[in-house]
Amino acid sequence: MSELGVVKVNGRDMACAGKTVSEVLESVGVNPAQHGVAVAVNGEIVSRNEWGLIRLKAGDVVEVVTAVAGG
Repeated sequence: MSELGVVKVNGRDMACAGKTVSEVLESVGVNPAQHGVAVAVNGEIVSRNEWGLIRLKAGDVVEVVTAVAGG
């Protein structure tokens, strides 16, 4: 059983259960309006228009990926 309120974000435990995906992005330094950001919760891609609606639950696993330009 997971600790109360703990969500795993990119492999790190964070006390952010109850926050939206957008709020969690901001707390890890990612601007939700930035292009090139993708989010999965429990292995399922979350569409950008749902980031402000989906509230995370204790035990959720969130992966945030940002595209980096370069060569």
